[in-house]
Amino acid sequence: MRHVLGCVRRADRDFRLIEEGDRILVGLSGGKDSMALLRALALYRHFCPNSYTLEAAHLCLGLSEENIEGMKEFCQQNDVPLHLIDSQIGDIVLNQRKEKNPCSLCATMRRGALNNAARDLGCNKLALGHHSDDVIETLLMGIFQEGRMHTFAPTTYLDRSGITVIRPFVYCTEQQIRHVATTQNFPILKSPCPLDGYTKRQYYKELLDRLQTELPDARKMLLLALSNTEQYRLWDEGSIVRKEDFEEK
Repeated sequence: MRHVLGCVRRADRDFRLIEEGDRILVGLSGGKDSMALLRALALYRHFCPNSYTLEAAHLCLGLSEENIEGMKEFCQQNDVPLHLIDSQIGDIVLNQRKEKNPCSLCATMRRGALNNAARDLGCNKLALGHHSDDVIETLLMGIFQEGRMHTFAPTTYLDRSGITVIRPFVYCTEQQIRHVATTQNFPILKSPCPLDGYTKRQYYKELLDRLQTELPDARKMLLLALSNTEQYRLWDEGSIVRKEDFEEK
């Protein structure tokens, strides 16, 4: 856990994630990432240079009954109030809308619900458990599916809600988080989503694993490339490449 806390401190220092008097809501899905984030931020309160308060919100997707007793006890042990938010997002996306790409709509609706919860609870920041592997996978998805350089930022201010989204785990790898969750026996809640493990993101997760096997520094160098903004040599607007330029005639 000490190494994970070191990553949180570094991210806080580099991106000024936490400011004096912040009221932070942790989006708690019950998976290893969000549970580790809650634990890390609960511990970080003791040596963060700025004082802040923590609350947690679990978004119930309406897919199946969830046994959240372990999550409730975990929050109590870490002195973090837990709020349960009922929704029908899962049913809307999978059953009513029957989306061909359900993950995108589901993610958008979940973010909106958590942003609203943060505002309603009087919190000014929402903390999400995205780690460095998520950052890189999103970058690869943007390149290969949309033809653009894009990934989420460590901190994002949302004009409409007035909430700032922070991602304290951007320097932590998934492997580090998995190790902490396993060794400290976090009460992990299995995802109720029937598509869990069969998504586009899962494909890019496995692609990144294959890259790492052939190029041992792949993760490190991709993350370094994201932060090396002064060295970008990207084409300007006068050099536009279109998809049809690569289509066979």
